[in-house]
Formats: sequence, structure tokens, C-alpha cells
Amino acid sequence: MFAAPDAVSTWLKSTAAEFEARIDELDGLDAAIGDGDHGTNMARGLATAATIAPAPGTTTRQYLNQVGMALVSSVGGASGPLYGTFFLRVGQLWQSPHTVSSIWQALKAGRDGIASRGRAKAGDKTMLDALCPAIQVLEHAAMERDEDAATTLTRAAAAAQAGAEATRGMRARRGRAAHFGERSVGHLDPGAVSMAMILDSASRHLI
Repeated sequence: MFAAPDAVSTWLKSTAAEFEARIDELDGLDAAIGDGDHGTNMARGLATAATIAPAPGTTTRQYLNQVGMALVSSVGGASGPLYGTFFLRVGQLWQSPHTVSSIWQALKAGRDGIASRGRAKAGDKTMLDALCPAIQVLEHAAMERDEDAATTLTRAAAAAQAGAEATRGMRARRGRAAHFGERSVGHLDPGAVSMAMILDSASRHLI
């Protein structure tokens, strides 16, 4: 089990490639209830983060902090500060080598950072609706002392995907999408889809 800076760098490069491949899809989702540039912004931000090479002696925590700052400065709209905050908070609690329990604690910190900065909660049709179900899977495994990180992260990623899909039936209560009111129902939240993509990539690269 590992998550040295080089492994995190590999994860981010893979994630950046996935965002690049899905720009049109994500922009389309955002066009329905936002500005229509979520995919473009996220692809640019992840591409920028992926260019950061861990310097010799850099810890995973320090590297994730660098990634967070890169996202804050390079992703447009509200997503930059929110995803930047997420990676900054995760980095503050990241342990290497990691365990299910330590991942749970780190992602909780990331969740709390997003919730505070965005003044949002689960059910508001935001990225939290993908992140929170994943955290619940990790919490349950940690409480049961199931430290099989590979299996748990796979299940957490699946929960995030299901959470993102569930946003289709929600009314947006935060961000630009909230201005659409009932018209936001029936559309996936692009931020939730992005979060599910990031967690799915993590489940495949951080073990």
C-alpha cells in the first residue's frame, strides 16, 4: 500500500487525461444549469496540477498542498477555490503509507473544507453529493476495522458515482445552478460528476 508523491503525481496525470477526454461532456452538463465551461476549466486545472513534479524530499502532504494551490489559481469559476480547498485540506491530514482510516480522515477534512467554503451540504446538488457517500463507505470500513484499502476505495468510488447520478433528481440550492430552481431537476450536477471521476481515478492509482 503506497501513496508517495510520485504515485499521487501518476494519479493526477491520469485524472487530467480523463478530464481532457470528457471536456465536451462536462461542458454540456454545465451548459444546462451553469456557464457551460466546467469541463474546460477542470481540464485546464488538472493539466496544470499534473505538470507539478514532486521535488526530491517533498512529502505527499506538501505535494498535495502544491496541487491545491495550483487548482485555486488555474481553475475558473467557483470550482477552483472549492477543489483547491479540497486538496489543501486532504493534504494536511494525508498519511503515507495510508490506511482506510487515514484516507477517511483526510477526505472528511476535504469535505469539511468544501462545505465551509461553499456553504453547502449533502442534498444541495453539488460535488458533496458524490464525496459524502464515498466517505460513508470509508467510515463504515474504518469502524469495522476493515483495512483492505483496494476493495474499500473501489466501493467508495462506486458510491461516489451513484451519488453523482442521484443529483439528477435534486433541486440545486447552491451556486449558479440554484438560480434555475425547479428547472435544475433532471440534470446531473457537473461538480458531482467531476468529484466521482477524481475518486474513481484515485481508487485505481493510489494502491
